Amino acid sequence: MACFVPLCLGRSRSRAPQMIIQLTDPNLEGDMSLEEALAKRRSVRQFSSQPLKRSQISQLAWAGQGITEPQRGLRTAPSAGATYPIELLFVTPEGVFVYRPADHSLMQLGNQDIRNGLAAAASMAESVAGAGCDIIVAGAIRKLTDQYKDKARTYMHMEAGHIAQNIQLQAVSLGLGSVTVGGFNTKEVRNVCKLTRTLEPLYIICVGYPASEGTTETSTASAAGKKAALIIASQSFQEEELFGTKSVLDAAQVQTAIASSRTGVIQGMLGNMAEASIPVNRLQVDDFDAIIFIGGPGAAEYVNNPTIKNIVNDTIRKGKVLAAIGVAPTILASANVLAGVQVTSYFTEQEILRQAGAIYDTISPVQRDRQIITATGPQAAAQFGRLIVDALAGR
Repeated sequence: MACFVPLCLGRSRSRAPQMIIQLTDPNLEGDMSLEEALAKRRSVRQFSSQPLKRSQISQLAWAGQGITEPQRGLRTAPSAGATYPIELLFVTPEGVFVYRPADHSLMQLGNQDIRNGLAAAASMAESVAGAGCDIIVAGAIRKLTDQYKDKARTYMHMEAGHIAQNIQLQAVSLGLGSVTVGGFNTKEVRNVCKLTRTLEPLYIICVGYPASEGTTETSTASAAGKKAALIIASQSFQEEELFGTKSVLDAAQVQTAIASSRTGVIQGMLGNMAEASIPVNRLQVDDFDAIIFIGGPGAAEYVNNPTIKNIVNDTIRKGKVLAAIGVAPTILASANVLAGVQVTSYFTEQEILRQAGAIYDTISPVQRDRQIITATGPQAAAQFGRLIVDALAGR
């Protein structure tokens, strides 16, 4: 099996069964020495789209919390009084899973890809959204407080650090890259991961195959200083599409501005807020290098909108980057600029796009046809952002 894929998916996350996935036995004789792993460990912040193998997931889980002495239940990382207050959650494109050290297995908690939602709550959002696997290190301080009182939090954080180092060194020995993320909104991460109140997220460890170093760095440097307008609806825009895309642009030092049919604070479809500073009827295409339309139910207000049609056509005439994600490619279709263009979108829009003459791709999450870039939705936001960066860099 080439990648880590659960056997049964397809139900909604709220109804996902608590399926148990037995992991492969950990390898106890690696090809790389500890000294070499220490020397090679570096923070890797940009990842390719290649999925992790099940054997790699297994090895990372074991390195973090695997049992090394079954009789006493001792694990790979030290724990004050062997209390083990830490839980490891694995967030992959296939869903959310919690590691069960006792039988070296994963239990599925949800079958939705929440990486973009997690990225919106964290710093280094591109790393979180683009990693093949995000490992949430969460702690239950109550397991420590009775015995260690005011030292409980210190010991919990120390244990999280032990585990993170184990996982990062294991990643190196597997030929993977990783980076730890300590900056995030605890409440939002808890909500996105549906953690109980007894579990506190302490760390996010992003793991994946490193992106091609020269290509990524060159694109980022070349795009720095470019300007992009992100157009959202006046209500019910798709937050993960906005924040996931914007975080990639921000990381590449692209200057971004949010535009809408009304300015000020706007609430998205999931309840999160964004602030629009430019009214679309005053948006000047000449002021930007890219015009980007964000989806969500509210985006329908821009279909057949004369002002928006002028913006779309002006962007095409001037050879600037034109991008749309989720349901927003329909806005481009209504402006009659997609005839003969290879595109994708949220699946509900494919017939409309075909009727507009577009060549619809049902497989790829993102599509780029010259300066027009489209994407399927929230899960593709990071990749969508990277394609925009590449286009701005002239690649």
